[in-house]
Amino acid sequence: MATTETALIVGAGRGLSASLARLCARDGMTVVLAARDVEKLAPLLAETGATAFPCDASDPASVDALFRNTVDSAGTPDLVIYNASNRGGRGPVTELDPEAVRQAILISCYGGFLVGQAAARLMLPRGSGSILFTGASASYKGYANSSSFAMGKFGLRGLAQSLARELAPRNIHVAHFPIDGGIRQGPDDPRAGKRGEDGLLDPDAIAETYLHVHRQHRSAWSWEIELRPWSESF
Repeated sequence: MATTETALIVGAGRGLSASLARLCARDGMTVVLAARDVEKLAPLLAETGATAFPCDASDPASVDALFRNTVDSAGTPDLVIYNASNRGGRGPVTELDPEAVRQAILISCYGGFLVGQAAARLMLPRGSGSILFTGASASYKGYANSSSFAMGKFGLRGLAQSLARELAPRNIHVAHFPIDGGIRQGPDDPRAGKRGEDGLLDPDAIAETYLHVHRQHRSAWSWEIELRPWSESF
């Protein structure tokens, strides 16, 4: 009898993370969600049957507690998705709040390291698993007045690339997904009409790509897949 897989999604909320939770639950996985505020997840938990634990991804003790709770409640995760992010404010570099920038880097990049490290420590003895990171166009293109976000996302991409090279030979699949464009936030998203038909990324479609990568045969693994609307210039 096949063992049920466990999926851990860090940085849960609406949009993409909610679509990931729904898809993983439909696929038969046991789903665990992590967020700073788990109360906001009540409707999603009821819909998916998922379990939620509070977690500050930038705090090593909090991340350690999250993985202990996940193992105790659902076993070692087969799929870990890091979806947490923090822009740290936009504006000229001369006007950015240094503390806001520090927090942005801690969440977007350092938190990814902590979660990736904890996941690898559990997956390596078993010899299998997937660790997936959500990136952005800022992962490889630094925009004006967005330096804090670019620093965090550039760092996250470097982390993912390094982990992919380190862990793939040990059967741990690491992949990075630069999301280039706006993600639709429900059927009434006011941006949809301005961008034209399918001008926003459908979070359900993104989630399907994540699951596909998790399911890829190891003879043909992807380490990075860019996703953008068909009408997005790049």
